[in-house]
Amino acid sequence: MIAFVNGRVASAGPAGAVVEVGGVGLSVQCTPATLAGLRVGDRAHLPTSLVVREDSLTLYGFADDDERTVFELLQTASGVGPRLALAMLAVHTPNSLRRAVATEDLTGLTKVSGIGRKGAQRIVLELKDRLGLPTDGAHDTPMPTFAAAAWRAQVHAGLTNLGWTARDADAAVDAVAADIDGQDTSDIAALLKQAMRKLSR
Repeated sequence: MIAFVNGRVASAGPAGAVVEVGGVGLSVQCTPATLAGLRVGDRAHLPTSLVVREDSLTLYGFADDDERTVFELLQTASGVGPRLALAMLAVHTPNSLRRAVATEDLTGLTKVSGIGRKGAQRIVLELKDRLGLPTDGAHDTPMPTFAAAAWRAQVHAGLTNLGWTARDADAAVDAVAADIDGQDTSDIAALLKQAMRKLSR
């Protein structure tokens, strides 16, 4: 188990970051909120969860220990794997998820791509006694407000990391912003693909 990584941020893109630890670059998948707090060249401390599969080892990084704990608890529900758990934390804070499960807020849970009404009902049933109640009232709101403010920087960073110039990235981000005015911006990977399509025309 890799409990955390602590090192220099070598790169950051829409889906994750590479943190250099002892001369080794560790690829860490993170939520947009966590990625927004990382700056290339700065040091970062990320609590992590290592997911082992037959054909892969995937490291997930989090803003704090609570986010990691909720990520791991979410996966104890049937049908919830690490990708869906990360998607849930991209839309909701840990306390927002606790509140949604405790109050059986199916509408809130189905805001996450990949969760339908039946899936939300199953998550409530299986996690109600595991997640517990919100620890405080300071962070109960979902994450889209953050995503709306941060997606531009994440997509811009992704484009420049892939080799486009800052000027091209600016133009592509502006074009995507015009297309999605007012829509959900929590799926950074989809927005990056949209921006890449703009640049390939």
